[in-house]
Amino acid sequence: MTLQEAVLSVLSNYATFSGRAARSEFWWWALAALIAMLAAGLLDGLLLPAAVEQGYKPVSTLLALAIVLPNLAVTVRRLHDTDRTGWWVLLGLVPVIGLLVLLWFYIQNGSEGANRYG
Repeated sequence: MTLQEAVLSVLSNYATFSGRAARSEFWWWALAALIAMLAAGLLDGLLLPAAVEQGYKPVSTLLALAIVLPNLAVTVRRLHDTDRTGWWVLLGLVPVIGLLVLLWFYIQNGSEGANRYG
């Protein structure tokens, strides 16, 4: 899967929490989201330096709001691919350890063949 295919797949399943997301789809999306957020931060700094000095980052904030749902959806689908319920995403609320466990889940291979999520 390429970066473009992954981004189109995630955006076409904008709020789809059922099914599975391959490891490549998840990580290509993560890379695209990171690049987009860095670009939004640059735009904030270049176009609105006074706002940034006051702690406002309107372009970054709008982008973050726009991608929060697809981020959550692809994360849940990635957990489904490893045959785990999407509720595991709440483990991210546990500082450090929760994020490390989730990272371990994200890098694992998906389950072979069909599982209870597709």
